Amino acid sequence: MCLDRVDELKVAVVGAGSWGTALAHLLAAKGYRVDLWVYEPEVRDGIAHMRENPVFLPGIPLSENLFPSCDMKAVLGGKDLVLVVVPSHVMRSTAALMLPHLGAETVVVSASKGIENDTLMTMTGVLKESLGIAAERMAVLSGPSFAREVARNVPTLVTVASSDIQTAVLVQHVFATPYFRVYTNGDVIGVELGGSVKNVIAIAAGMIDGMELGLDTRAALITRGLAEIRRLGLKMGANPHTFAGLAGVGDLILTCTGELSRNHSVGKKLGQGMRLSEILAEMKMVAEGVKTSRSVVALARKMGVEMPISTEVYNILYEDCSPKEALFRLMTRDLKHEYEEE
Repeated sequence: MCLDRVDELKVAVVGAGSWGTALAHLLAAKGYRVDLWVYEPEVRDGIAHMRENPVFLPGIPLSENLFPSCDMKAVLGGKDLVLVVVPSHVMRSTAALMLPHLGAETVVVSASKGIENDTLMTMTGVLKESLGIAAERMAVLSGPSFAREVARNVPTLVTVASSDIQTAVLVQHVFATPYFRVYTNGDVIGVELGGSVKNVIAIAAGMIDGMELGLDTRAALITRGLAEIRRLGLKMGANPHTFAGLAGVGDLILTCTGELSRNHSVGKKLGQGMRLSEILAEMKMVAEGVKTSRSVVALARKMGVEMPISTEVYNILYEDCSPKEALFRLMTRDLKHEYEEE
């Protein structure tokens, strides 16, 4: 697939949550005809008739080049590039629906962030295994980006990673606009870990804000959270430079401080004393860090990597530990050198 015909590519997006809708709208506004697979009929009807996603991205007018459908075969047939944007816990089942209709040469791009609970695979790992496609046809898009801001054309910078530089460059050119700048990266595992684990750290950052502990505490939490992400990444063969980039510290800062962050919002309510079941019952959209915390702790144990913040988030979410107890344990751990590899 050459860059000379990048504007002629046939494109589909699988998943019409807020992020999938925003990226589909970006491509459609750029001039692509975008077929969008939608799970909920009410979302499909809203986009088709009102040019708006009333459930996940209300108030944002959507391009006329966006064609929603609940028919996977109709959406995927004949496509050159398919962007997958579904919650991590349904990635495998969604891939099974995609498999019969995916072209032999189709490039598949993941914009989902998470680690599968049972297998501890990243989303590209799940897609490669489920779809049976080569890594060279896979890419992952990640970076500091809120769906609502991207849909409003707020200047945003992201990175696209693939083991094949030509695939990364192709995806870069497909998505790049004057308000959506895309860099390339060859470190798929680093980009995916950065995008996944930061959601767990963001829950912790939200708790700090919910307990009104101040900016000093939040800054320290973000910094040490990044150290955890980096330790795990290095153990799994990631490039250390990735964690100083858009998919690392950039995405971490945004998700830990932005008011549009669902993970931060969950953490803030926990810090204010609400129970997780009450918080999740109020939410329409998925906060990936809640499920990913299970995977991160299991992966850390498997790899022999100490991740104390992520572990305490897990304890709060699933072991009925209070945020104050978790904070005390973190603050009274054995004293160490700042750069000691734990």
